[in-house]
Amino acid sequence: MADSSDVSNTIAGMIASTVYPNGTSEPSITGSTIKIYPGWPVPNVLQEDINASGAHISIWALPSERKIGSELGRPYRVVEKGEPPMIATVDGLIITLSGSVSVPTNVYFLIDGVGYHYPVQAGDTLMTVATAMANQIPGANSSGAVITLASGSSVVARTGGVGVAMRELRRQAKDFQITIWAPTPAMRVLIASAVDGMLSESSNISLGDGAPSMMLYTRQFDSDASENYLVYRRDLIYTVNYATTQSISAPQVVAPVMNVTDTSGNPIKTFLE
Repeated sequence: MADSSDVSNTIAGMIASTVYPNGTSEPSITGSTIKIYPGWPVPNVLQEDINASGAHISIWALPSERKIGSELGRPYRVVEKGEPPMIATVDGLIITLSGSVSVPTNVYFLIDGVGYHYPVQAGDTLMTVATAMANQIPGANSSGAVITLASGSSVVARTGGVGVAMRELRRQAKDFQITIWAPTPAMRVLIASAVDGMLSESSNISLGDGAPSMMLYTRQFDSDASENYLVYRRDLIYTVNYATTQSISAPQVVAPVMNVTDTSGNPIKTFLE
């Protein structure tokens, strides 16, 4: 779930990669030290760095915010499928398990319309999973990670993991103030132009929660009120449209069931698939 701190940290990281294009161990685009951080500058630290020809870039979440309409019903959608590393391969009456074992994973065999299921346990191996499956199936036996069936005209084997589903609880558009604090007007222009260009181009951003987020330019202005202290400032205001989300576990479907009913809703037959 993303909040204003996540947005500020994301913007700070994006700016850092712009003003330090070769990494923080190499010089910045100005050749001097540039500090980038969420929050507001500490005055004495800012002044010391300005006196040393350094610069600051602060990211501050403004109070202005408005609610954005969310999707009706707030439905969940899968953001991570959770593909398991275990694979079940069918060759005639032989089912071979391969890959690696992880929890949670569901193993499912459908043999002539009859389903057999085993949830993998902590400490299981491919051999113990094969043994657990063979134990359920009449006439089957296992050797290592291989299960041999006694009969079966239709054999299906599936493995399924547990992914993540997410829904938006609400969506908001919040203003963020990116402030460049520089020791000269020329350095202010150099830093601000690079940062503003990058942020303007990066309209779609990721906050790590799987929900789409958008950042749009709002306004900017210079302030030379502190020029007597050799501090030249530019404020860039960007509006970020992002969601507050909720996540749940989403097991993959390995044993779908189809129910057939008549026109009155009475059950006729159930099919395992």
